Amino acid sequence: MGLPAALWGPLGLLSSLALHAALGAHPHRDYCVLGAGPAGLQMAAFLHRAGRDYEVFERAPAPGSFFTRYPRHRKLISINKRYTGKTNAEFNLRHDWNSLLSPDPRLLFRHYSRAYFPDAGDMVRYLRDFADRLGLHVQYNTNIVHVTLEKDRQAWNGHYFILTNQKGQLYRCSVLLVASGLSVPNQVDFPGSEYAEGYETVSVDPEDFVGQNVLILGRGNSAFETAENILGVTNFIHMLSRSRVRLSWATHYVGDLRAINNGLLDTYQLKSLDGLLESDLRDLAIVKDAKGKFHITLKFFLEETNASQSADSIPLPQDNSDNFAMRVAYDRVIRCLGWNFDFSIFNQSLRLSSGGEFSKKYPLIRASYESKGSRGLFILGTASHSLDYRKSAGGFIHGFRYTVRAVHRLLEHRHHGLAWPHTAHPVSQLTDSIIRRVNEASGLYQMFGVLADVVLLKENATVFEYLEEFPMQMLAQLETLTGRTAKHGLFVINMEYGRNFSGPDKDVFFHDRSVGHTEDAWQSNFLHPVIYYYRHLPTEQEVRFRPAHWPLPRPTAIHHIVEDFLTDWTAPVGHILPLRRFLENCLDTDLRSFYAESCFLFALTRQKLPPFCQQGYLQMQGLASTESLRKHGVESGLLPDYATTGQVLEDGSQQPGDREPGGHLPATGHLIQSLDSSKQEL
Repeated sequence: MGLPAALWGPLGLLSSLALHAALGAHPHRDYCVLGAGPAGLQMAAFLHRAGRDYEVFERAPAPGSFFTRYPRHRKLISINKRYTGKTNAEFNLRHDWNSLLSPDPRLLFRHYSRAYFPDAGDMVRYLRDFADRLGLHVQYNTNIVHVTLEKDRQAWNGHYFILTNQKGQLYRCSVLLVASGLSVPNQVDFPGSEYAEGYETVSVDPEDFVGQNVLILGRGNSAFETAENILGVTNFIHMLSRSRVRLSWATHYVGDLRAINNGLLDTYQLKSLDGLLESDLRDLAIVKDAKGKFHITLKFFLEETNASQSADSIPLPQDNSDNFAMRVAYDRVIRCLGWNFDFSIFNQSLRLSSGGEFSKKYPLIRASYESKGSRGLFILGTASHSLDYRKSAGGFIHGFRYTVRAVHRLLEHRHHGLAWPHTAHPVSQLTDSIIRRVNEASGLYQMFGVLADVVLLKENATVFEYLEEFPMQMLAQLETLTGRTAKHGLFVINMEYGRNFSGPDKDVFFHDRSVGHTEDAWQSNFLHPVIYYYRHLPTEQEVRFRPAHWPLPRPTAIHHIVEDFLTDWTAPVGHILPLRRFLENCLDTDLRSFYAESCFLFALTRQKLPPFCQQGYLQMQGLASTESLRKHGVESGLLPDYATTGQVLEDGSQQPGDREPGGHLPATGHLIQSLDSSKQEL
């Protein structure tokens, strides 16, 4: 820009710098990520690999700062299953709840800990290596203290996000990805709540609790973790909360009480002094007597008492009922009520919260993880758990590593024109494609009811496109969000538990809890695949007003693959055959594979040939080639190994299975099924 010559006088440089600042010339990034925890680093890894312009802002001097302090007693409840008996990396991630997604096999968490429930320090080491080895762009010691909007029609979303750090430095971002987690301790305001020590500050040394009476406020894993640490040294522990205990093995929600922390349940049920109580904290009050002991009374009693009265003269429930459960005095009261999102740094113009009770804990977001109040602002990781709270694993690493990838794919299409990744196959491979995914895919398995695979049928249903792990509740907007078309019908593949199986009031160990017969597959209780078929893409209204407890609108047809004790849905009769017949009924075709002789007979006797014959035999291929089939032929001596000898037939043609220049199989030979998966031949 043309600056006046006077600016280059004795004070010219200072003047020009002042003008430059006034014009708002602060650093710009296409993508800004707040927080270098697991979710922030996972998004950074995807952006880095895609070659995007991004920066991660972290207030601590290293990544994973949350895990340097929490959990307070250092044991994670995310399992680290190092052995599964399988070599498939995708399958193994189903049982690895700590690793982030990356192409580097060294960045698997099993290399960092041998413990089934690892130490939090191992997670800190892992996250540091993840950031360093992938060369992620992270600004450490940068605390973002304020975020606001700057309107600009030239911006991707009609505005920029302006970030201010603790030194007053400004950053301008086209897209803001918030991965700062839940960091504000949840507190309930009631008389005497100031006497409670917070989970975030209370001592973790059991010796500090020897011979004491302890009251813990809360009923989650942090409360039970705290109790487990001091169970052997206290006189007794009472745990108070308004909700009843929710056991994760009963609710199938990993955030509910895990078995590793539930020692207090034993001592309570076996009447060993410890106990659980239910009451709304807002109806109670804590009174401290002259000896420093704490008493529980009703808020109602406190309100009727003259404020000038001493604490010892305040009425207690036991004055009227001498068997009041909490009539004993306590030495310590510990608050373990969970965490809330930190809204304080965000300007009200971003409209992250509605002020409702639930939105005090989580930001308001759409099913695409984008803020309802600000386009271009996405919530990642634990803070995005409002979409599947108490339903799936979106608040934990093994869940949000996949939702972060889904957000990245949405951004790649929106801002860079890259359609959602897919693979295209002839329809004869549809059964195999679905069977492979439900047996291997980790994203489907962990984010059941949230992320689903989508099969888009092409014209005449001879070819299909397979899209992995799309947010189910955004199905009506699939074409807009992915760049794919769904004009000829689609299948949605989801993983589900039985609708009436889980819950805190359910007996999940009842005698006939498992379903084994294919005709009863719809009654399956445990996690199992469910396939929805739609002739047309559902509308937004249909998704919004779907039947109660249904993850999707009512489909044209639906198929449950019967639950399996081994979660191995490869039984030829029990799993594959019913699925294939369901697909054939939906498509009005035959999806079986045939040898050339059968295709020849069909061609002579039938008007409509099965797709396998159309795509193979009639194109003079005979049995379609696959790499595994070629290798089998070479190993058995039935075929020469043209790939290694480089020989060419006299007429210049290639043998089935030979590679074209560039190392690719001929296009007509692309099939995903292998000889050892020929169970489809039923």
